[in-house]
Amino acid sequence: MLTGLRQSLFRTVNQRVFYGWVILPVAALTMFGTGPGQSHLIGLFFDPLSQELGLSRTAIAAAYGAATLVAAFLLPKLGSVIDRVGPARLLWILTLALGLACVLFSFASSWLAIAIGFGCLRFLGQGSLMLSCNNLVSQWFNRKRGFALGIMSLGFPISMAVHPPLCQWLIETIGWRETWIWLGISTWIILLPPIILLAYNKPEQVGLAPDGVPQANDSGESAVMTGLTRGEALRSSTFYIITASLFALSMLVTALHVENKGILMKHGLSAQDATSMFTITGITAAITMPIIGRMLDRFRTEWMLAGGLLVMAASLVSVTLVGSMTGAVIYAVIFGLNNAATMNYVAFLWPRYFGRKHLGSIQGTGQMIVIVGASLGPLPLAMALDTSGTYDWTLRSLALLPILLAVVALFLRAPSALSRPTATATHSDRKP
Repeated sequence: MLTGLRQSLFRTVNQRVFYGWVILPVAALTMFGTGPGQSHLIGLFFDPLSQELGLSRTAIAAAYGAATLVAAFLLPKLGSVIDRVGPARLLWILTLALGLACVLFSFASSWLAIAIGFGCLRFLGQGSLMLSCNNLVSQWFNRKRGFALGIMSLGFPISMAVHPPLCQWLIETIGWRETWIWLGISTWIILLPPIILLAYNKPEQVGLAPDGVPQANDSGESAVMTGLTRGEALRSSTFYIITASLFALSMLVTALHVENKGILMKHGLSAQDATSMFTITGITAAITMPIIGRMLDRFRTEWMLAGGLLVMAASLVSVTLVGSMTGAVIYAVIFGLNNAATMNYVAFLWPRYFGRKHLGSIQGTGQMIVIVGASLGPLPLAMALDTSGTYDWTLRSLALLPILLAVVALFLRAPSALSRPTATATHSDRKP
């Protein structure tokens, strides 16, 4: 019965529009649903956890970092599973697991339980679901991939705009434990129906082609799915420039997400005003994400990556200069642009430089390194607060890293293996 309903919905929609445009909102909604595993939401619970369990902020940040680190090392295996069974088949399983992890986290009562809970939330939310969504959309779109990934990534800033103020209100109204229960239930209600009824692994599964237009090679034959293996990717300098850049972006964005409220409160904002800056950041990211995605389709990727790294540096410096609500809003807008660039790059760079054929295993390995960066991000700021009572000098020192990597990013080039005559390059792969 379910299979018949899925097929009926597919035929009805596909007669009117390329089905990839249905996959896109499903992926975007799933990206929104990753909120319980994202730093901008988890960071709100640091204070309640510290107060109730008597743990220092550094101890909680260490639990968060250690759990995220362990979760990261599971992602290469998940990437290989995605290559075998497809992302759509995993989405509903991962969604069930994420909702359950939220409910179980409400029972955490020790440092170890918190660390295990953080690990499950990060692996399922920030890691697995995001990886599956990025892979899904990259399979359905080729020539419009940057724009499509920009639209898909809108789910993240919408989560950033909605989840923090809503959860802050819930924490103050019903308590942090009950908040996690509601997060789990809402994850199931919002995500499971569209995933189960509408998601398909790739266009070829239903007799379509990426972008809805069959691609042809120079001999006039249909182009087959191509791309580097994980081993070939790991032997290229391209892989390491990308991973170093995304490592830094992930580490520093996560640091600001987790400590955002604490930093702004140190600069004179109330807890509610500090949390409301997430809404401004989310709205800014939502507006600029499709624009950045379209720019990735049109402009040189190395220039775009270098520019995104410089915006990261601007975020780190501007938050140290906040002295009023006006300054906080300016920072929130810059950080929104920062988030838009980071989310687009995490999704776009892997298929852009390594193709679709082994995308899951390459993304999984790359995402592992990226999440290792995320696991380390909050620690320097938590330690700075516990030891010196201020974040500012640490933030300014960290800004030097993305500035250095922006220079390195200018040397980014497509791997030579992807330029061999035997490989059929995609439109984006042929871009200079």
